[in-house]
Amino acid sequence: MNKKMSILLSGALIAGLLAGCGAKDSKTTASPSPTPAAEQSSGTNQNQKWADGTYYAADDKFDEKSGWKEAVILKVKDGKITDANWTAINVNGGADKKEASKDGTYGMKKNGKAQSEWHEQAEKVEKYLIEKQDPKAIKYKDDEGHTDAISGVSIHVKNFFTLADKALLAGPAKEGQYKDGGYHAEGQADKDGWVPTVDLTVLNGNIVAANWDSLKKDTNETKKQLSKDGKYGMKEKGKAQGEWHEEIAKAEQFLIDNQDPAKFQVKDDGKTDAVSGVTVHVNDYVSLTQKALDGAKK
Repeated sequence: MNKKMSILLSGALIAGLLAGCGAKDSKTTASPSPTPAAEQSSGTNQNQKWADGTYYAADDKFDEKSGWKEAVILKVKDGKITDANWTAINVNGGADKKEASKDGTYGMKKNGKAQSEWHEQAEKVEKYLIEKQDPKAIKYKDDEGHTDAISGVSIHVKNFFTLADKALLAGPAKEGQYKDGGYHAEGQADKDGWVPTVDLTVLNGNIVAANWDSLKKDTNETKKQLSKDGKYGMKEKGKAQGEWHEEIAKAEQFLIDNQDPAKFQVKDDGKTDAVSGVTVHVNDYVSLTQKALDGAKK
């Protein structure tokens, strides 16, 4: 994992663990008596037959504290759920939550004092769904979505089953053209020492997160954070329509919406007319996105 992503991801992970695991789990321990509403289940549906294919659902927004949004991918064959993948996408792109847990970056045991790593617990939850064949066949012991129904699982699981249900109700989703994973590329430093970087996340074959940024050479300073802090001052100094981070966010969303960097149709001056409200140079980021995706071709 590159230096910049390691720093950004580590900070987000610690924040997420404190907000999502430590505080919530300690609250659960202090309140052993579940509320009646949290105990109720909508019942089982083991006889349900689903259309064969791949199903996908994700949270609408990234969590402001942790930087994650959860996602679920289900595989159905012969009318039955045969595979489930529960993970999360980071606002900074790159590795998804399950991969970050596997390589030790997430570190729930180390940072959150959990009994096992996040991906290990997630796999038990996935197995439970495959056995039950119904995302509603689960009882929660509190409003935060913890359960006693799955041995060895202390994380809150409610959102997994909510997303699984959402995915199944939506029907099979079209798989994209890329291989799932986290992808990174970086360019050369410009005259001011800024190194352009691109980090992408692909799930179900589609780009689901994109982070275009620049890292100040030999520092941990990023152009996006500098802009958010009001220190880059593109509107004030350059009379631009928006601040740098605002314009680059529109470009990132354009990439996610169109799934192809060629759609930017970069002009000779390095800018694009394809994205409304974007006046910054995008040529380096478009080239780096293509470079990163070269390793994602199926």
